[in-house]
Amino acid sequence: MRMMPLAFLPWRSLLLAVVTLFGVAVISFVLLRVVPGDPVAMMIAPGASEADIAALRASYGLDRSIPVQFAIWLGHALTGDFGTSISMRQDVTHIIAERLPATIELALFALLVALALGIGTAVLTTLARRRLVGSMVDNANGILLAVPDFVWALAFVVLFGVVLPILPISGRVDPRLPLDFATPFIFFESLLRLRFAVTLDVLSHMIMPAMALALPLAAVILRVLKGALEVEAHQDYALLARIRGKSRLRVTLEETLRNALIPTLSLTGVQFTFLFGGTVIVERIFAYPGIGNLAIDAVINRDLPLIQGLILTFGLVFILINLAVEASFGLLNPRLRHG
Repeated sequence: MRMMPLAFLPWRSLLLAVVTLFGVAVISFVLLRVVPGDPVAMMIAPGASEADIAALRASYGLDRSIPVQFAIWLGHALTGDFGTSISMRQDVTHIIAERLPATIELALFALLVALALGIGTAVLTTLARRRLVGSMVDNANGILLAVPDFVWALAFVVLFGVVLPILPISGRVDPRLPLDFATPFIFFESLLRLRFAVTLDVLSHMIMPAMALALPLAAVILRVLKGALEVEAHQDYALLARIRGKSRLRVTLEETLRNALIPTLSLTGVQFTFLFGGTVIVERIFAYPGIGNLAIDAVINRDLPLIQGLILTFGLVFILINLAVEASFGLLNPRLRHG
């Protein structure tokens, strides 16, 4: 069967992404409004009259039917207006835009750590070719797979924040540092502007939550890549390269690693969405000012506009991750570029 040219895949993927995002918006909007609890009751002053409550509900459009509310909300959302936060009394888009860069930097740093640990350990274990080394790595990897990210976060807080207080356990950056940056991407901008004092301080705040998020993902990458490298090492092209005189290191790095990375990349993309979702609890533990921590506050305060905006933000991030993974297949396997 002839493979569909890669040029057609982005359009199909983009259409599916739009449909998926719309479905997420509809489902989340309806569910948030049928679950028990009245957000107005949580923000109204004690002793307020029925007229005051009715006026406040009308100001947020909560006095209309759900279909009408959704139609009004969708019309504003298409222009980038997700309403006003009930609890914070600020524009939802502005709140998310301020918090999202912190979560993006944390998630990307965790991904880089996971890739370095997973790929590096898998390659070294494959090159070692010793049963004892492989057994020790598998046992350690099993522990990493069994322990969730929030447990690692709590362990790091106790170990490096209490027993050996060498790292900050809360916040994103020292408030005493001058933060006259043009964007909320403090780490990237400080690095580009050679403000290394700020860069190092941001890293010191990120390293524990990033490691907590990275260790479970690194374990998944290690297990999948290690198995894929063992399979590729027995393929004809790898054996032919060995016959031609290439060392085992060169065969692994130049021949088998690229093919073994294809299934690993696919699974890593899926797992990265879980890592991004895992920032909700980890950010709460470290009081990290990202959208994960913000999501918990929004749920506690029954802040419907903010919750809706955060759900769509997470959904959009997950879709973009999947699109990036799909697009990267062509880079690792040139055969997918052609029909």
